[in-house]
Amino acid sequence: MSSIPVHLGLDYHQSVVQVCVMDAAGQILANRDCPNQWEAIARLGARHGQVAGAALEACTGAASLADELVGRAGMPVQLAHPGFVSRMKHNPDKTDWGDARLLADLHRVGYLPQVWLAPPEVRELRRLVRYRQQLVHECRNRRLRITALLRDQRVGPGPGRRWTLRWLHWLRQEASLTRHGRWVIERHLKWIDLLTREILLVERQLSRLTAKDPIVQQLLNQPGIGPVTAWVMRAEIGRFDRFRSGKQLARFCGLSPCNASSGLRQSDAGLIRAGNRYLRATLIEAAHRLRRYQPRWKALGDALEARGKPASVVAAAIANRWMRWLYHQMVSQPAA
Repeated sequence: MSSIPVHLGLDYHQSVVQVCVMDAAGQILANRDCPNQWEAIARLGARHGQVAGAALEACTGAASLADELVGRAGMPVQLAHPGFVSRMKHNPDKTDWGDARLLADLHRVGYLPQVWLAPPEVRELRRLVRYRQQLVHECRNRRLRITALLRDQRVGPGPGRRWTLRWLHWLRQEASLTRHGRWVIERHLKWIDLLTREILLVERQLSRLTAKDPIVQQLLNQPGIGPVTAWVMRAEIGRFDRFRSGKQLARFCGLSPCNASSGLRQSDAGLIRAGNRYLRATLIEAAHRLRRYQPRWKALGDALEARGKPASVVAAAIANRWMRWLYHQMVSQPAA
């Protein structure tokens, strides 16, 4: 076995992985597919030299393979951002051979746009949090379909607020619906009851999973932050100390304004089109509560409203400032 350092570029697929082995001078020593098994990839790399590291494009299943290469083969692995990697190509053609070569070359020169490799426990938490998110979205869609059906049959708004016990009793017993319209609404209501029970089961599972998580407990100590917000932040952000600054964290969360300046024109174009949309929506929703519970954020919101800013901009600004402030709180008081 040679002792020269080599760099691996791994183009991931469910059954096979295209592996490019490149030396420090940029010469391709091998570029072929091999089984999607860490042993086969490690053997191919070791056959040509001492593996200095591997670049693997982030996609479904890539994190599990990276864990196996790091833990079992002792191979340094970096996850690559697929969007940035695709923009670095010099031609529009896409082949596994070219993708693996580009990943190996970017790793060799140190220009690989990296994505954080979350530990297994964080990925497990993400699975539960995103499953709950899917259930909540399905429950919301069922309610929207009921509302649309009531509008289609020209039924009045009913007594009180929607989805209260009083309103549901009116919907089931008193609303002027056609025979089949009532049957469809009953089916939707049964699904909503089922989804609600499933959401409660997931939340109990999340409570057990995070009962001893120090980061979640720190977040729960923040005024206005409840369990769901803490679970989402822990799952999607992971660790706060992996960011260099609060500004970088806020940008990761999609809370930073997008600069649209050109020449003498200096302006913003809303929030940046990046980050996890569910995380951003959760944080903006939390900003509305923070404004009620904490004088500091209420004063900021009132000042922005006095300048004529709309409520959506005010909430996003509070969420941005709060995340930058929270970063310093979490880093200065690390979890035990």
